[in-house]
Amino acid sequence: MKKIILGRTNHKVSSISLGTWAFGGPNKTGNISVGWSNQNRLDSTSALTRAWEKEINHWDTADVYGDGISELIIGKMWSIVPRDNIFLATKVGWDKGNYSHWYHPKQMIKNMERSLKNLDTDYVDLIYLHHCNFGKNEEYFDSALEILENFKDEGKTRFIGLSDWSCQKIMKFVKRCNPDVIQPLRNLMDDSYEQSGLKAHVEEHNLGVCFFSPLKHGFLTGKYQEVPKFEDGDHRSQIAEFKNVKLLKKMRENKSKLERHFPDIEYPVLHGLINSLLFDSKTGCVLLGQRNQDQVNIAASVSNSISNEDVKWVKSLYKK
Repeated sequence: MKKIILGRTNHKVSSISLGTWAFGGPNKTGNISVGWSNQNRLDSTSALTRAWEKEINHWDTADVYGDGISELIIGKMWSIVPRDNIFLATKVGWDKGNYSHWYHPKQMIKNMERSLKNLDTDYVDLIYLHHCNFGKNEEYFDSALEILENFKDEGKTRFIGLSDWSCQKIMKFVKRCNPDVIQPLRNLMDDSYEQSGLKAHVEEHNLGVCFFSPLKHGFLTGKYQEVPKFEDGDHRSQIAEFKNVKLLKKMRENKSKLERHFPDIEYPVLHGLINSLLFDSKTGCVLLGQRNQDQVNIAASVSNSISNEDVKWVKSLYKK
């Protein structure tokens, strides 16, 4: 497994890292589905074990993935996996608790303590502000950042991160936050990383960058022959592209094109989709959801070598 230096953290992490959102299983916030269906703990545990065996040493989770279930599953692994061998990241911010807004200091502290307990560790390597919704007038930003800095001073985290679904929102706060690592949404269909100015900022300040949803929750793989039906509690049920018959057909066509273009590559679709994201990011990794050991085996087998010409061709397939 290829390793990259995650920016100014100076830590070597696997270029294909492990996203564990799905480990939390199906989940809802009010009437909104926020989890993943058809996940069981045995598969999650097997995936973590195999990830360690395959040198995928960066594991990403959050306090709200299954209301702590994902963290609990990871925390049970340290009898098998040496804790110090894993660069461990979690997040805080999507659980309001009994308060009227995100990032209430008391709720952040409560959830950080819960995360450490669930993860069975004294510290995490990285903790993110999970989103950039800091109030109508950004009035909660300063206190939220102060809490993370306190966590760092107390030895509960080594590094601070900033995450959001919007590169533009991260760009709005990145200078004030001065994170060590950012975590933006980026895939070949949703890609404003360079246009937003975020790419230039990352390179200028030597930040680590972890792209989430590199496969657009599996949509880009072209595996869906018809409109899928997701169970209650699965966030994919709310993603419009999964209901778009024309786009689903285009993804299947792209899959065939990639297979023909890379005939000697074992996993041509992943090869094209992932390596095209990593090509222009020396301090970057992708957070790839790997729900069982078979998916880990596939992820670990993806080649990390691609030409500039092939990157341009692959990206052309997914232009909106």
